[in-house]
Amino acid sequence: MGKTTGFLEYARQEVLERPPLERVRDWDPFHIFLADTARREQGGRCMNCGVPFCQSGIQWEGSIFGCPLHNLIPEWNDMIYAGNSSHALSRLLKTNNFPEFTGRVCPAPCESACVCGIYGDAVTIRDNELSVIEAAFATGNMKRRRPPQWSGKKVCVVGSGPAGLAAADQLNHRGHSVTVVEREERPGGLLTYGIPNMKLPKDVVRRRIDLMTDEGISFVTGVDAAVPAMAERLLADYDAVILCCGAEQTRPLGLETEGISGICYGTEFLKAAVERQQFGKTPLIPAAEGRDVVIIGTGDTAGDCVATALRQGCRSVVQLVRRREEDYLRDGVLPQDYAHQEAAALFGEEARRFGVQVKELIAEDGMLTAVTTTEGDTLPCGLLIAATGFAGCAGNVCEAFGVAHDQTVRTAEGGFSTNVEKVFAAGDMRRGQSLVVWAIAEGRAAAAEVDMYLNGYTNLVRV
Repeated sequence: MGKTTGFLEYARQEVLERPPLERVRDWDPFHIFLADTARREQGGRCMNCGVPFCQSGIQWEGSIFGCPLHNLIPEWNDMIYAGNSSHALSRLLKTNNFPEFTGRVCPAPCESACVCGIYGDAVTIRDNELSVIEAAFATGNMKRRRPPQWSGKKVCVVGSGPAGLAAADQLNHRGHSVTVVEREERPGGLLTYGIPNMKLPKDVVRRRIDLMTDEGISFVTGVDAAVPAMAERLLADYDAVILCCGAEQTRPLGLETEGISGICYGTEFLKAAVERQQFGKTPLIPAAEGRDVVIIGTGDTAGDCVATALRQGCRSVVQLVRRREEDYLRDGVLPQDYAHQEAAALFGEEARRFGVQVKELIAEDGMLTAVTTTEGDTLPCGLLIAATGFAGCAGNVCEAFGVAHDQTVRTAEGGFSTNVEKVFAAGDMRRGQSLVVWAIAEGRAAAAEVDMYLNGYTNLVRV
């Protein structure tokens, strides 16, 4: 424990943020890193508890407590305070393959489990984590790690989201020849196409892909594994196949939408925005520019849709939340994430309406113009975005491989093997819609099982 009384002497200090009215004009990251001295003080607030609940990730009654990766949080917080950046990095990478992702997009269940937060403010664990990995990249301490020898075994990972990348990274370091195939033009899955640039810059994703390529992993894009002939080829060419295709099947909107334009799902909208803003594409999904936007749903995807619509120049934005406002209050206060701060600053009012849903669509000549709500009022609407979650995995991929599935892939109890020999599944495809940090944990655990299958033993740790 670097500072015995640190939690008493130092106050929690969040990362600084650019003002909402400034950042909403661009797609650049809006967080500003703390100075080194301030960050060391934040590391010194960690109490190195006798029982560090922050790193004991569990799921209980639908809620997550602690880090699913079991990050060695007290250890690298101690090293942050001591100024030992190399040791902090080594402890961080021992359990987390991609701290630059989780340090930006994870909702930090570790902080909810922090003992320091019981009677005060939790340690800034997520920000501390991000500072360690970004300092490592900036100083050149994040070096290529190639295995000393190759096993001669070949593994194909289908899907390059966080679960697929984690599985590929682990198996590559074990000496297996790993190929990651991706349906889209660029690797990264939802990290590339599902999270806006201001939240997760695409050059950060590209930086990691480039490093993994340098370490020996092959990335092949434009490959649709849902085609039966492609699935057969992959099964014939590789010693093991891991399906990490996410939870792609969207939950139905429950409204009559046939023949009406101006309606899309949240993931479609975000993907189109990334393609348009980052890659110069012209997707079919319309932008929010000049439109009245209504978003259905809550959670990160809905918030990202709000922030994206604002940056695209929407005329107005309303987010309809099914549950009551009381369900979201913390100590009597309604929390605002970055998107809702921006909407309030730009339009002068809260973007969310609670306890209300869309009842009916109003269209003219096939174009959506308004929606009526369950409260009886009418909202102008030129773009309706359904950020209503996911109903299941991509069934066409499962069928191409002959893998049994319902809403998720059916695997052996407590494991990752499917009913098809040498085919495994991990991530949201196996566990259902979840967090990036859980996807990484799934990928790591699946890699350990695949390594055992290929070698007859493994030294990889299943979290």
